[in-house]
Amino acid sequence: MLSIPSLFSAVANLWFVLVAAMWLQACAGIGYMFGAISPVMKTSLGYNQKQINRLGVAKDIGDSVGLLAGTLCDVLPPWALILLGAVQNFVGYGWLWLTVTRRVAPLHFALICVVICFGTNGESYFNTAALVACVRNFSENRGPVVGILKGFAGLSGAIFTQIYAATVAPEQSSLILMVAVIPAVVAILVMFVLRHVPSDGQNLAAQSQNFRFLYGVCLALAAYLFATILIQDMAHVSYAVSVAFACGLLFLLSLPLLLPFKAAFGQQFAVTSPEVPIPEPTSDKDIEALRAPLLGQDGIHSIPEDQVDEGPTTATEGAVKFKRRRGPRRGEDFTMKQAAVKADFWLLFFGLVCGAGSGLMVIDNLGQISQSLGYANPHIFVSMISIWNFLGRLGGGYVSEIIAREYVLPRPILMAAAQAGMALGHVLLAIACPGSLYIGSLLVGLGYGSHWSVIPATASELFGLKNFGILYNVLCVANPVGSLVFSGLIAGTLYDREAQKQRGLNTLASSVANHQLAAKVDDASLCEGAICFQETLFIMTGACLLGIVLNLVLVARTRPVYITLYGKQREEDPRADIQKLKGPSSVQKG
Repeated sequence: MLSIPSLFSAVANLWFVLVAAMWLQACAGIGYMFGAISPVMKTSLGYNQKQINRLGVAKDIGDSVGLLAGTLCDVLPPWALILLGAVQNFVGYGWLWLTVTRRVAPLHFALICVVICFGTNGESYFNTAALVACVRNFSENRGPVVGILKGFAGLSGAIFTQIYAATVAPEQSSLILMVAVIPAVVAILVMFVLRHVPSDGQNLAAQSQNFRFLYGVCLALAAYLFATILIQDMAHVSYAVSVAFACGLLFLLSLPLLLPFKAAFGQQFAVTSPEVPIPEPTSDKDIEALRAPLLGQDGIHSIPEDQVDEGPTTATEGAVKFKRRRGPRRGEDFTMKQAAVKADFWLLFFGLVCGAGSGLMVIDNLGQISQSLGYANPHIFVSMISIWNFLGRLGGGYVSEIIAREYVLPRPILMAAAQAGMALGHVLLAIACPGSLYIGSLLVGLGYGSHWSVIPATASELFGLKNFGILYNVLCVANPVGSLVFSGLIAGTLYDREAQKQRGLNTLASSVANHQLAAKVDDASLCEGAICFQETLFIMTGACLLGIVLNLVLVARTRPVYITLYGKQREEDPRADIQKLKGPSSVQKG
């Protein structure tokens, strides 16, 4: 029987922190709900499609720009960061609900843009708190942790849709209220759980087994949501069945709780052999003292300038050689200012602009792409690409960990591979062959999702964990930058140009009394045929090819970091244990 101390141990270990972070991340993708709440906003507030698109841009800015959250991450405790996010989410979407339901006077359109940006920005605090806490707790398994957490964020839309169908459907305005209330409630429930906790003593093999279990749960969850989406689309589903679907979803979401209770239960009966305690170093001087005896006679030990003794010294054979340097080296802790002058940071940033930006263009416009190709139910593709996005995030974390640990290759090589697949997906969408929309959206969704599990892990490895929050959130700015350029400027301009050409065809058709053709292109904002997005998609292909080049350059530059972190020789090198405490000290300067 599980004792009370074991129960407390279950809710205090690092696996319970991870489960709480997964639940929080399931509420941190509210930006993906915009397509579901925009129709009621358009109807209730009398907006046109151009205004809805501008609201979408405001949503994207709030979704991805988390500079304030990243800055406050180094100042505030995690619970305060999560509380700020909950307040922003509740106030922003709560006010939007009051406006849509006419409970308050309608605001000016510009203020509505501010409200939705403010509300969506709350999830940046959730993202930052969850990622920082869990990456620090599981520094040896960054890839799987990031993949799982970002994957749950990608599934938010599908999860909220199932809860909506089982509770307040078909009242669309109530969906906005759900988006305001549920994330805030979950955040308050878990805000004191998310924190850095000491390791539970599990070896990497035991942790890998636990992560395989989590991967299994995630795959089951994705398959379950995919099946329910298809069933609800193809057949009329009663309210009772919708409730049953929601209950099944909540059961799957609760399965990861087995891990912290398993850890607590196992510790209760664990038999440990007596070991000589090894004091842990608590300061930089302690770490340096441990490092020095482990260095060979020819070893070069670099320490910061402020620790170098400038007094007279005698150079003798076997003495430690001090090497001056400015700032940290790759793999050590960078400040934002120090990272901003490094080529590696900008290669990572612009590679993300090319890959994630081109993928977001397809995700944001997939409904119109499918409509232009004559598909009657575009929401099926919108729902499906969210599943591919989730699987890409999940698989990206898993595969990048294998690449880094077993093959000692930089993680960005996976981004290059993902962008190659996305380039092929863009081409398939552009040529619009029968069935190409299914395969093209699959490739783009998987590739886009994988970026968001590789980027955080890579940033933490290259620039350290101390300022990970602000570094990660600055990199996330690449998402709205790509959205503005590829979706707002290129896709929108070329689509409207082609629609205008078809309006000219409408005038010609009317002059010859071809009323059937005239009716087909009568809508001034409607464009039909593969030509509508063809040029845009070929431009997206070029962007992905540029991203491949940028990422391969980054791979070549950062290979020494991964050799230091994950090289097989570290198993035989006693310095490896010390480097885990402080980070690499002899990595090539960035």
